[in-house]
Amino acid sequence: MFTEDDPIFSIAHAAELAGMHPQTLRQYDRLGLVSPGRTAGRTRRYSMRNIVQLREVQRLSNEGLNLEGIRRILELENTVTDLSHRVRELESMLADALIARPGSRVFAAGTGGEVVPLRAGTRSQKSNQVVVWRPFPWRDR
Repeated sequence: MFTEDDPIFSIAHAAELAGMHPQTLRQYDRLGLVSPGRTAGRTRRYSMRNIVQLREVQRLSNEGLNLEGIRRILELENTVTDLSHRVRELESMLADALIARPGSRVFAAGTGGEVVPLRAGTRSQKSNQVVVWRPFPWRDR
């Protein structure tokens, strides 16, 4: 199964998918706008993510941005994507560590809605009080 980052398209196919000339893709690669993967023979291989970036370059260019501005936008978008992946990875690691940690702190809600800390392995005291809530008491009259 392929992911969006797998370099699978030749420059001719990538140019066709992006609606550009292959020479434009070579220029964008030289400028560092969209950098495809390379095979062992050094031929360019574009991923689906590269195709999306090429279309974004074309859109931004049509809106009047210069290539340096477009390069900076793509660089920032790539940084955000990389950081988002890293945050998800760290959140997963933190969740695993918290679950595996012995003596984890446990909390319960008190009768007044306050947070009550409990020792691991203990239960909160049950209350058999009934609370009736009337959002509009003046309507009952």
